[in-house]
Amino acid sequence: MALPFRDINVQTASDSYIFSSPSSPGAPTLLVDRPTGDIRLSDASLLSKKRVSRVTSIAGILGMIRLRLDKYIVVITKAQPVGRLRGHMVYKILATELLPLRERQVHDPDEDRFLALLRSFIKTGPMYFSYAVDLTNSFQRQAQQDAASPLWKRTDDRFFWNRFLQSDLIDFRNQGGRGQPAPQPAIDPYILPVICGVLEIHPTTFKGTPLTIALITRRSRHRAGTRYYTRGLDDKGNAANYNETEQVVILNDSAAGLGGFAGSSGPGVQRNTEGKDMQILSYVQTRGSVPAYWAEINSLKYTPKLQIRAIEAALPAARAHFDEQIRIYGDNYLVNLVNQKGRELPVKQAYEQVVEALVSSPQERVQADQRTDEKFHTIETGGPQRSAFDRLHYVYFDFHAETKGLQMHRAQLLIDRLRDALVAQQYFRAADMPGSRIDGRLEVRSLQTSVVRTNCMDCLDRTNVVQSMLARWTLDRMFIDLGLLARGSRFADADDAFELLFRNMWADNADVVSKSYSGTGAMKTDLTRLGKRTRGGAMQDLNVACTRYCKNNFLDGPRQDAFDLFLGVYQPPDGGIGTNLIFADRRPVWIQSVPYVAAFGFFFVIVGMYTPRLPDAAVWPLRLFILFWAAVTVWSLHFIFSNGMLYVNWPKLNPRPWATEGYQETISRVRKDRILGPLVARHERGLSTARYVNAEEGKKRIE
Repeated sequence: MALPFRDINVQTASDSYIFSSPSSPGAPTLLVDRPTGDIRLSDASLLSKKRVSRVTSIAGILGMIRLRLDKYIVVITKAQPVGRLRGHMVYKILATELLPLRERQVHDPDEDRFLALLRSFIKTGPMYFSYAVDLTNSFQRQAQQDAASPLWKRTDDRFFWNRFLQSDLIDFRNQGGRGQPAPQPAIDPYILPVICGVLEIHPTTFKGTPLTIALITRRSRHRAGTRYYTRGLDDKGNAANYNETEQVVILNDSAAGLGGFAGSSGPGVQRNTEGKDMQILSYVQTRGSVPAYWAEINSLKYTPKLQIRAIEAALPAARAHFDEQIRIYGDNYLVNLVNQKGRELPVKQAYEQVVEALVSSPQERVQADQRTDEKFHTIETGGPQRSAFDRLHYVYFDFHAETKGLQMHRAQLLIDRLRDALVAQQYFRAADMPGSRIDGRLEVRSLQTSVVRTNCMDCLDRTNVVQSMLARWTLDRMFIDLGLLARGSRFADADDAFELLFRNMWADNADVVSKSYSGTGAMKTDLTRLGKRTRGGAMQDLNVACTRYCKNNFLDGPRQDAFDLFLGVYQPPDGGIGTNLIFADRRPVWIQSVPYVAAFGFFFVIVGMYTPRLPDAAVWPLRLFILFWAAVTVWSLHFIFSNGMLYVNWPKLNPRPWATEGYQETISRVRKDRILGPLVARHERGLSTARYVNAEEGKKRIE
């Protein structure tokens, strides 16, 4: 079994970077030539006399990336142990370093900005890896894999977060390189897969029984990004903010190995010696944006403008999306939590039209109560299954209407509605018998046969609450099946300490997933942590809402650029002499100046209000001064919020078509403004086409 090296030394030479594993002296050494970036493998003994300027110990190679002027090797310099799964240590990336292939003498603002985006993106992560456990796959999928394959080959491509950065190493592995044209399996130990998301491992006890509970959320690398810049589906059927969450319970996990590295004699785990089989139970859920073509367009208004394309146009992408979901998970229970009234209604209707178009002989059922006319709305096939899409089961639940007035306990109605499906879907259960399997495979006892796919508008706050409730219901069932709980009992009533751990674990999961997508922690976490809605939690939600508004309008553009750069959605063009000023603000200078005018006006109003007046001085000059600057401030703010498209911090590397169109419409309207119109027309430095000129320079990677 070729597992990644867990100890790598990097030697820096004038003509190459040399990677080797001290614990595997017989393994080939990896060389990356400078400045070409050519990759090759060599015998370590042939390089012993090579002159090096620095030797560094690293935890692994995150990958390689080419920017405008140079290519960089991203190495993991610091990793923190998180815990053990089946005896294998799992790590969180804390620090990285970018090794340039060239010694850059020229200062280039674009290259510096690219590097800053990368460093910030990697730092905020969070990213996790293991030298022996495939973190990209659920335990159920791991049980069906060939454990003899290299770790990176077993990965789920959706959650192989650094797949683009590893492209050079993987291409060399599959095709070879200059002087080594054949496939090069010896490079496998240098390829380290990483996931992005949440990974918490807690060794604990339940009613005196030792166990390990873990929560793993894997974020998809496809259509990843920020809240308002990635919605719905892309043409390949990838959903925005798609995450797979797995709750794992392990009993009798007394293995103590560190996890293997290439060249070790086995999987690197010491089996438990107590004669008990290791029990592994896991439950998987998914979340993802509403599977249609839709977007929300920022314009500095609190509620962005909603745009939904024709359902017929989105059907091929929806088919591709659900075809993959059914192939991987089986039946899909599509829980939709958006509002049935107001601005979210068109999104609800779009989802239902997609399901009706995919399912043969769709049969709808609507259930009302005194609170709402549409408490539940289900769509399923009305006859025998005639296609794979008949395994879709749509369940709408008006979350906000049912839980209005802090009555969050009413969300339990949804769990009651899904009870038969939850019973039928089971959960994954397997045993690792002592000495029964040399290759570390599991003995499967039961399989999870379906999945619940939950969404709201953002797939964050409401989704988090419902997913934690589903996980709680299933965990009760697991403990009952294990004999740790009496039938009809709940673990919340049996062990207060474990209940607190469960609540905090799911609330932490909500915060991390939310921060990655929206820039803030999640709302409604008081329900997850405390089991009820509180007024303090409501005030915290208000703070989160205000923070999201500011970040989504003014900070998410660069964050989206970082996603696109790291994941290979945008690839910088090869640079030459000079700079393209990709990140330059090309708006007309008078447009850029309005916020500064507003700030100066407000400053002078404050100065006028607090300036002491001499006893014999006239009152009117000072009042006129204050009124003038107050009028300037009000006009400036009115102009900014009336033309908000001009002041949103849009992504610059991969501009959204609707953002370009909105910018053009707004700038055309500004040209007709009585005050700024003539100035803008005269001093314009470029319209939206010029502002997004770099879009033609970027190359889309198709993998």
